[in-house]
Amino acid sequence: MPSTIDELLARMQALEDQLETEYSEHRAAFMRHRAELAERFLELQQRQKVGLWHYLRHSRFTVLLSAPLIYMGWPIFALLDVFISLYQAVCFPVYRIHQVRRADYLVFDRSDLPYLNTVEKFNCLYCSYGNGVLAYAREVAARTEQYWCHQTRAAAAGRAPALPAVF
Repeated sequence: MPSTIDELLARMQALEDQLETEYSEHRAAFMRHRAELAERFLELQQRQKVGLWHYLRHSRFTVLLSAPLIYMGWPIFALLDVFISLYQAVCFPVYRIHQVRRADYLVFDRSDLPYLNTVEKFNCLYCSYGNGVLAYAREVAARTEQYWCHQTRAAAAGRAPALPAVF
């Protein structure tokens, strides 16, 4: 009987070795194919890139005229960003509210796309910042409301205010 078990164990080990070899070969082929595809995608994306001068020359005149108005939002977003960061840095510890991580809302990854020209990259940066600041401000406001709305309801009910369980 022990010889049968030993034979089965030896066959199992041989199958494991065969499986490992087969897996390694397939993984290596997959990685080569993946690298080839990545190069081809990069080439395709770079071929799709529209040059800066071509982009500007073929833009509608009204689009070019409205751009300064759109970009006037930069200082507003920057001031809101500074105010919200200062607000929660000062007020949240006082009320024991968990602070919002700004980095979770300001994500600048879209401007790295290889098919974007300089103006398109700048536009992506602007939209990422504007939308990120607004989402950040919305979360800070939501946490503030969660705290104060609870306080208001408790006072209206005639009870001593207590912090919500999440705080």
